[in-house]
Amino acid sequence: MAPVLEEKTDVASTKRRVAVVTGGHRGIGLEICRQLASNGITVVLASITESLGLEATKNLKDSGLVDVVSHQLDVTDPVSIDRLIKFVESQFKKVDILVNNVGVNGVTLNKDGLEAYKNNGGNNQKQVLEDSLDAINKVMSQPYNAGEECIKTNYYGNKAVTEAFLPLLQLSNSPRIVNISSDRGELQWISNEMVKAELSDIDNLTEEKMDGIIQRFLRDFKADKLSENGWPLMLAAYTVSKIAVSTYTRLLARKYDNILVNCVHPGYCKTDLSSFTGYLTPEEGAKAPVMVALLPDDGPSGVYFSQMEIAPF
Repeated sequence: MAPVLEEKTDVASTKRRVAVVTGGHRGIGLEICRQLASNGITVVLASITESLGLEATKNLKDSGLVDVVSHQLDVTDPVSIDRLIKFVESQFKKVDILVNNVGVNGVTLNKDGLEAYKNNGGNNQKQVLEDSLDAINKVMSQPYNAGEECIKTNYYGNKAVTEAFLPLLQLSNSPRIVNISSDRGELQWISNEMVKAELSDIDNLTEEKMDGIIQRFLRDFKADKLSENGWPLMLAAYTVSKIAVSTYTRLLARKYDNILVNCVHPGYCKTDLSSFTGYLTPEEGAKAPVMVALLPDDGPSGVYFSQMEIAPF
């Protein structure tokens, strides 16, 4: 698939900061693109298909945000990642901000159950967290293949994109990596104390150990041993994927002290990911990631923002 180039000369010649936003064609990702562009950032809007990216970029340009270009990206496809890297390198030479926004929820939905849930107040985050697992299971199921794809996309896919962009980020005078996490990415959702201790020991944790933990989770998921071995039961794969994202953020920040690397829970938003059961708009949800992307050079690194505030992992 050929890369999408729009107004090549004008955009390529800009001396403004450059941001790449994955999953930028809809929801929070699109609003992150909009708000970064509104702050004078040149934005590369990366989308799962070329057509979705072109449509989203046209809408932004129609609203007056001209320094936005689109490019196809499938974070689970190394060839797709390589195409994006080559495009960005040829057009901009470096990257200042990488926002890893792509994510899937790892579940299949019961549409009738979902509508009933919404009608009974399911837009309230407190209810979602306090509802029994039986009630949630009437709305969704968690097949293994969907969970495996969730881990592959949310953790391994975004990790692959990050590692591919590191050389271009190193060419920036003020590089930033923003990983979109979730309050489901907090360690409180794991009751296995040994796993929790391993993930908390950031000084001795490695990516290899992380891989081992994830593979243990997947084995237990496939064998229907989540409860037995202390893994999350609600949104199991999504929760573990976001815990992995938040932990990987800390590992990256430790390894690259010249890059501000942080993760953000944007809030419970009305997007496709939540089946539009949130209480924040995408515009509201984008505010925290954009704030973190625009932190000053002396800002924090390796921390977790729950919306606009730093919070414990």
